[in-house]
Amino acid sequence: MELIRGPLNLRERHRGSVVTIGTFDGIHLGHRALLSRLCEHAARLSRPAMVLTFEPMPREYLMPEQPPARLTSWRERWRILGGCGIDYMCVLRFDERLRNLSGPDFAALLATQLHSHRVVVGHDFRFGRKGEATAVTLAASGQTLGFEVDVVPPVLLGGGRISSSGVREALSRGDFEQARAWLGRPYSMTGRVVRGNQLGRKLGFPTANLRTGRRRVPVAGIFAVRVHGVSAIPLPGVASMGTRPTVAGGGEMLLEAHLFDFAADLYGREIEVEFVSKLRDEERFADLDALVVQMNKDAADARRILQ
Repeated sequence: MELIRGPLNLRERHRGSVVTIGTFDGIHLGHRALLSRLCEHAARLSRPAMVLTFEPMPREYLMPEQPPARLTSWRERWRILGGCGIDYMCVLRFDERLRNLSGPDFAALLATQLHSHRVVVGHDFRFGRKGEATAVTLAASGQTLGFEVDVVPPVLLGGGRISSSGVREALSRGDFEQARAWLGRPYSMTGRVVRGNQLGRKLGFPTANLRTGRRRVPVAGIFAVRVHGVSAIPLPGVASMGTRPTVAGGGEMLLEAHLFDFAADLYGREIEVEFVSKLRDEERFADLDALVVQMNKDAADARRILQ
């Protein structure tokens, strides 16, 4: 999959693609239906398949004080989309100009800059100033501008419409089964292991630490996990996602994963932490002794769940 950073970097080979549009956070089963339809059209028409997406996500830009939690980091989204048969990912910077683009102007961008052959959108597609570009208005514009629009119906599961917000809500309450069903895979976080203060090692619980950066994450607390990317099979462990109030007094969010019966150095290694079950919320303890007692209990609970 080739990355295209904005319309100015479009080349002749990129034009005439079959295009789908969205943030694709989480790449859940609803997104998969869009991507599958996109690739079907591309194969039948012998044209490239392109995902048109935005950075930052529109709601991150519009709600900077309380942005939605990201289900997937940029790197995770790139990796998953790259495995879906997509040829190009074109990323538009979401800013005031794009926010205030009218519906007709957005349709014109698809026609005159991307030369889109066909556009695939979800039934609830909205874009442009005050959300005036909808699937219906885009289809009408396409008839004038020379591209067809295919509207994909919602994907329903268990009586609910699959959505990124629904996955976030399931994760926030620790319902990893629903999240897994809607995502079509276990919820996980991927990152490169960074060096911490090594307090966990001194307490008998060495951890592999992943930073979340500026990303707001959808989970917090203590979890039973499986860690991929260390050995041929996933390794069981217990993990904390939080600000470490007992030892750090709060602050930066950090994912700390302790792998059971494992002692090798993982610094600089990229790993994937799969969340299996939530054990409890993060707490502040009176001292390190009380923290260690609870850590031993958490480890025992996680082992029992993962066996």
